[in-house]
Amino acid sequence: MLESRDLQLVAALVRGRSMRKAADQLAVHQSTVFRRLEQLESDLGVRLFERLRDGYLPTPAGEELFALARRTEDELLQMESRLQGRDMRPSGLVRVTTTDTVLAAVLGPVIAGFRAQHPEVELEIAVSNQPFDLMRRDADVAVRPTSTPPQNVVGRRLAPLGFAGYAAVGTAPAVALGSAWIGFDASLAHIGPAQWLAQLPEGPPAVRVNSLLGAYQLARAGLGCALIPTYLGDGDPGLFRAAGPFPEMVSAIWLLTHPDLRRVARVKVFMDFVAAALQSEAPGRAASHATGAAGSASRRPRRKTG
Repeated sequence: MLESRDLQLVAALVRGRSMRKAADQLAVHQSTVFRRLEQLESDLGVRLFERLRDGYLPTPAGEELFALARRTEDELLQMESRLQGRDMRPSGLVRVTTTDTVLAAVLGPVIAGFRAQHPEVELEIAVSNQPFDLMRRDADVAVRPTSTPPQNVVGRRLAPLGFAGYAAVGTAPAVALGSAWIGFDASLAHIGPAQWLAQLPEGPPAVRVNSLLGAYQLARAGLGCALIPTYLGDGDPGLFRAAGPFPEMVSAIWLLTHPDLRRVARVKVFMDFVAAALQSEAPGRAASHATGAAGSASRRPRRKTG
């Protein structure tokens, strides 16, 4: 049975017209070319080349095999071009992970704008306040707040992110000053605001929730003072900044992906679009106040003792 290396051998001999040149093309020894040609002609039962003083001349059978070799090469090149072109066009599925607050206050309009420009790219959005492992391909792209992005991923820092305490407009002064904090459950124990609240001397808050967006909604309902991102709280006329911002909670919004995916067209075009949008829009302006002057009050916890 003919193999691809047999066709490569015939093509190299036709083009090189000598054992030496064919061997150079195939990166093998001349004796290997000679042995493989003898074996191929024996297997097929036909002479493929005339051995002349000035080189190797293909017989009609050799010409037929050379024509087949050229067609095969052309088809492989065409297939390679199609596959490369398909990967260079922004199309296919991109799985994105983000947090509830980033999606609600920042990413929604950006995604709408991206889809309008790139309808061939499908997006699957996973909203979670728990970190996704990009190295295990839990998602293709992460748009998430973090102070220390993993070292084994690639991406860019989009904007600083600050936290402050917000309460509903018209809230009782005691609540507005942070005597009634809305806390977070154990699933968010890793975030800065939860760790800050854990240091309060009066103990854990009486009301806890498992998302920053939930804390924001409870603050809007007048239940207490919530530690939420400034880009979320500052943009809501129903809230006012009652405490902070707190420099110890400053982090950033990062755009991250797996190193193997950064040049994939659909991933690259999505990341470029998001970066351009978020670096010029509200998150940067709102987060620029991350370490600015406090609002109407600034209350910091006292370390627990004993």
